[in-house]
Amino acid sequence: MSKVYIETYGCQMNEYDTEIVRAVLQQDRYDLTDSPAEADVILLNTCSVRENANRKVFGRVHTLRHENNGRNVKIGIIGCMATDFKQRLLDDPHVPVDFIVGPDSYKRLAGIIRDAFENEEKGFDVKLSKHETYEDIYPVRQSGVNAWIAVMRGCNNFCSFCVVPYTRGRERSRSPLSVMNEAKKLANENFSQVTLLGQNVNSYSYDGKDFAYLLNKVSEIDGIERIRFTSPHPKDFPDSLLNTVAENPHVCKHIHLPLQAGNTRVLDMMRRTYTHEEYLDLVDRIRAKCPEIVLTTDIIVGFPSEIDKEFEDTVKIMQAVEFDSAFIFKYSERDGTLAQKKYPNDVPEEKKTERIMRLNELQKEHSLKRNRAHIGRMFEVLIEQEQTKKSDTDIQGRNDGNKLVIIPNNGYHIGEFIQTEITDATAHVLKGKVINHK
Repeated sequence: MSKVYIETYGCQMNEYDTEIVRAVLQQDRYDLTDSPAEADVILLNTCSVRENANRKVFGRVHTLRHENNGRNVKIGIIGCMATDFKQRLLDDPHVPVDFIVGPDSYKRLAGIIRDAFENEEKGFDVKLSKHETYEDIYPVRQSGVNAWIAVMRGCNNFCSFCVVPYTRGRERSRSPLSVMNEAKKLANENFSQVTLLGQNVNSYSYDGKDFAYLLNKVSEIDGIERIRFTSPHPKDFPDSLLNTVAENPHVCKHIHLPLQAGNTRVLDMMRRTYTHEEYLDLVDRIRAKCPEIVLTTDIIVGFPSEIDKEFEDTVKIMQAVEFDSAFIFKYSERDGTLAQKKYPNDVPEEKKTERIMRLNELQKEHSLKRNRAHIGRMFEVLIEQEQTKKSDTDIQGRNDGNKLVIIPNNGYHIGEFIQTEITDATAHVLKGKVINHK
């Protein structure tokens, strides 16, 4: 029985895919280990969204090969990089991997691993599927309070900067029944929170059932107290979904709403299919329906040809919306995307750095302001860790809006819901005192 070690890079979908891979390999009598030194097979489940992630994986392959010199260890790249960098991974002798497997081919992984021990040639399967959703595989998860459930796979949006449609294929949705069955099993395993995943969850569609329908059905399952989801697209946020977020007590009052840029011309080049004004109108509509909503976002600075005046439109949206938090990145070219083919990467690196520093400072101000507005309020906090990074006398969890909350540890445990009054706040965390717990 071979032992397999897996490292995961990138988004929540990759975390979920690693759980799928664990299940597939265990079905084929492979054993799992937490130590690469004990492993016969090392898998790197990879992300290809940003250049830095790719460099990290290539460097990690060399480190692992060096650390395991003299042992017959097989190293495989799985996930998005396998699809995105197929030829380099297969042909470059300086990339010492033994096989590659794409996101739609995990059911063939066990056989490809066996072939790697028997053949010298690199094995691969990076075909994209129009139908594979893995709904017949129950993931092997680690303990915790949150469980990911991928309700759909792939993406049809083709944003000009993004490789996801090329690495994960077209959109296809799972049946509501399969999602509900997975959630029921999770509830029986004492997971009280699930997060429904998709590249664009508001495109979910199965036999006329939309994402709002799915959220409501999952909320009916005994034991599932909280439901989160990520990520919707601003271009198609239906009223049914907004009403469900506002009215269903089990659906968390947090929406991650990627902006990417604030200027309409730049948004058009990005193929985001909404304008500066339409994004702000959507925010107004969301907050009118659900005033307590927590809004977070993604922003890219330095997209090709973005001038200072256009960057200021991004600043204006940030000032108008005052997001609770934001993930802000410099634009980097991704091979094969429309932006890489059509637009020169002409914004100087120092200009990108200047812009990202400015937005990070602005966001820090907004995060502090919005967090301090919570002081004196009561929230139900779901405990996630029995100590914090800075203290073993404190415990941490999250409120409905996905805010990190730190409270004194008086013997509470992971998975408990604790009624908490917020007493202080920083830009990154809320601090509280316990009023009651259940």
